[in-house]
Amino acid sequence: MLPALVTLAAEEETPNPLLPEVYDLVWGALCFVAILFVFWKFVLPRMQDMLDQRAAAIEGNIEKADEAQRQAEAALEEYTAQLAEARKEAGEIRENAREDAKKIVAEAKENAVVEASRVTSAAHAQIEAERQTALVSLRGEVGSLALDLAGGVIGETLSDDAKAQAVVDRFLADLEASESQKAAQ
Repeated sequence: MLPALVTLAAEEETPNPLLPEVYDLVWGALCFVAILFVFWKFVLPRMQDMLDQRAAAIEGNIEKADEAQRQAEAALEEYTAQLAEARKEAGEIRENAREDAKKIVAEAKENAVVEASRVTSAAHAQIEAERQTALVSLRGEVGSLALDLAGGVIGETLSDDAKAQAVVDRFLADLEASESQKAAQ
C-alpha cells in the first residue's frame, strides 16, 4: 500500500508553497484591514498626540532654557557692572582716606609746631619772670650785705633808706657794667 500511496501522491499536483490558497489570502486581507482600521482610528492619533505633547514640552523646555540663559547673561553683566562700580568706589574711598590722612598729619604737625612755640614762649616768659624775681631778691640781699659791709668799712650804720638804696643801686650798676665789659671782650 505504500507504493500505491506514493504513486497517488505523485499523480496529484503538489501545491506551490510560495502561493497561498485563496481563502488564506481573503482572511489575511480582512484581518489586515481590521487591524489597520484599529491602528488608524485609535492608536495612531494617540501616538500623534503623545508625540505632539513631547515636541511641545521639548520646545517649551528649550525656550525656558534660552530664557534662563538670557537671564543668567543679564545677571552676569549686571554683576560685572556692579563689581566694577564697587571697585571704582573703593578706589575713590582709598584716595579720599589718603588725602584725609595727609591733612590730619599736616594739621597734627602744625598743631605740634604751634604748641611747641607756645610752650617755648611760655618757658621763656617764666624764665624771664623768675630771673626778674631772682634779680629783685638778689638786689635786696646784696643791698643789705653791701650796707652791712659798707657800715663795717666806714664804721657807721647806714640807716637812711634813701642813702642806702642809692649806694646799693650804684654798686649793682658798677657790677653789671663790669660783667658786660668782660662779656664783650
